[in-house]
Amino acid sequence: MRSFSEYNPIAVAVWFFSVTGVAMFCSYPILMAISLSGAVLFFLIRNGFTHGKTHLFFWLLFAVLALANPLISHNGKTVLFVMNHNPVTLEAALYGVNSAVMIIGVLYWFRSFTQIMTSEKLLYITGALSPKLSLVLSMALRSVPLFSRQSAKISAAQTAMGLYKDDNIVDDIRGKSRVFSIMVTWALENGIITADSMEARGFGTGRRTQLRKFGFRTGDILLLTATLLLLGVTAAAIGTGALSFEFYPSMKMKELTFLGISGIISYAALVLLPIIIETEAELRWKYLRSGI
Repeated sequence: MRSFSEYNPIAVAVWFFSVTGVAMFCSYPILMAISLSGAVLFFLIRNGFTHGKTHLFFWLLFAVLALANPLISHNGKTVLFVMNHNPVTLEAALYGVNSAVMIIGVLYWFRSFTQIMTSEKLLYITGALSPKLSLVLSMALRSVPLFSRQSAKISAAQTAMGLYKDDNIVDDIRGKSRVFSIMVTWALENGIITADSMEARGFGTGRRTQLRKFGFRTGDILLLTATLLLLGVTAAAIGTGALSFEFYPSMKMKELTFLGISGIISYAALVLLPIIIETEAELRWKYLRSGI
């Protein structure tokens, strides 16, 4: 009994890149709707109704993107109305909505990706490809919270010393500049210390090992195999033009064939994979708890 986040990072990453890759490089409206619906549902299953600010920001961005295209682009034959001597067309409006659905869906997917793929999992994937890239990535990920904490300490010390006040914009700018200058000096010194420490510990003299290894279980193999098979069917439908949709100058959708229907079903199944895994794990956990 494992949740989706406990599967092998390689299988999880391949699934994420497959889902988002199809969403980013295909403009077929049905696939975009499936992507957004699955992304929101998966995010809600994992987080509940928390992260209200995230939802608010995404849907405000959705409204802005959907409204921006018909106001900027005036392509299309079906004119809805004229504003400031510029026609607002149905085709441009629907294209804006479709683009907004694609962007918000991808943002939801990547929001879930950042929650599941921790720095340790990313280092596991990159370490297998390039140990040096893994080292650079690990140091960069370590530096972000480290610099943030150090900057807060320096700013608090500057405020306690009374070197600047928040209610004075000039003093505030001077104080922020002083903090930035101190941070640059501290970062350079910290880099030298880190390099000396790595050299003293024998970095580069032998083969690097990983702190933790994620093994491939039967479930990981099944997830990876299912992802690749479903992605292959979807990609075949997109590549052959079975899932093509034109917005300009007028909307034209190619008649759905067996391959096109198979592509839609395959992408829907691909999107539902982690939702099924999460739901199954939750139900099994509740069943086991009920038997205690």
